[in-house]
Amino acid sequence: MADENYTRITEFIFIGLKYHPRIQVFLFLLFLLFYLITMTGNLGMIILIWYDSRLHTPMYFFLSHLSFVDICFSSVVGPKMLTDFFAERKAISFLGCVLQQWFFGFFVAIECLLLASMAYDRYVAICNPLLYSAAMSKRLCIQLVVGPYTVGFLNTMTHTTAAFRLPFCRSNIINHFFCDMSPILSLICADIQINKLLVFIVAGAVLVISSLTIIVSYFYILTAILRIHSADGRRKAFSTCSSHLTAVSILYGTLFFIYVRPGAIFSLDLNKMVSVFYTAVIPMLNPLIYSLRNKEVKAAMHRTVTRRMFCIRS
Repeated sequence: MADENYTRITEFIFIGLKYHPRIQVFLFLLFLLFYLITMTGNLGMIILIWYDSRLHTPMYFFLSHLSFVDICFSSVVGPKMLTDFFAERKAISFLGCVLQQWFFGFFVAIECLLLASMAYDRYVAICNPLLYSAAMSKRLCIQLVVGPYTVGFLNTMTHTTAAFRLPFCRSNIINHFFCDMSPILSLICADIQINKLLVFIVAGAVLVISSLTIIVSYFYILTAILRIHSADGRRKAFSTCSSHLTAVSILYGTLFFIYVRPGAIFSLDLNKMVSVFYTAVIPMLNPLIYSLRNKEVKAAMHRTVTRRMFCIRS
């Protein structure tokens, strides 16, 4: 009976995105554009922060790591999704699926917690500006970056090990365009109640703890801003947080919809459509949000371009 019900899976087949064949080339070019903008924007942000000494502050230290994570996060899914647009058989090896799920879980947890670290940084900058340099020491900044990487590692090890040690049914068809946890669990021929509980508790804990950190930080930030008497002062204080708040709202709204809402594991088709947004679009939006809505970044870009033009003319 065991041989009839279970089989050794050597590869998985993606169903992929549902679209009309006539728009295949358009979708490929669209997602290729998203990926290229993601790579260019985030790599440009890292280089700009490294190159301009005025951006060597805790806020931009965190932002450079966020850009690095966005590059890695997008590369886990993007290249495979692009090649599958023209592949008759959208296959991935068993080990490839394990690694894709491992790195996906790793980087998505890091991104959430890095945004929480950035919220704490903004809290200290606005609520305790005179103590900012002392409070946000180099050691603390490193700890606030190492912590997310550590939790991300523990998060993905828990889910990936718990899922791929279980027996799979004869079907190896994944109703998704990458190896996400929900469609993988739907192929397992064993009791997955513990796995679903782990997804809800561990992934939920990462989201809830990081989101609570952000909410509490912004509660105190808002309180401090409202105490500022001048409208110009309030506007300047809030402008330092607007980019971060926009990035948080987009990412957390998407992730809570997929992983935390009741019955999320069963809504595979809906989750697949929403997943397109946070795997392809959000990593592209982050550098745009921080560059277009941040005066310091725009000023640094202007200084860099001016220096380059001056060097060329000289």
